[in-house]
Amino acid sequence: MFQSTIHYGIHFGLPLFVAITFYKTYWLKAYGIMMLGMLIDLDHLLASPIFDPNRCSINFHPLHTYYAIAIYVALLIPKKTRLIGLGLIIHIIADTVDCWLM
Repeated sequence: MFQSTIHYGIHFGLPLFVAITFYKTYWLKAYGIMMLGMLIDLDHLLASPIFDPNRCSINFHPLHTYYAIAIYVALLIPKKTRLIGLGLIIHIIADTVDCWLM
């Protein structure tokens, strides 16, 4: 219960905090764009079983590899892709914390 609360709290709460704090005038749009970072979990469909509560996503699923994370960090640099990069990095942070709590 604690692990799930922390995991989903980061997934949904941290983007909301970032949006309200740093993108006040268009926080809802910023939040929506960052929430699109959840779509990288579609790579779980390639695993068997699709969901394993004891499996760490980091460096297991294709969109959660260190190579992909490097691309997500690079997306933070241009202003046009920064919100997408933030959403993806926040997603990776949530999954990393989840791995630490296992």
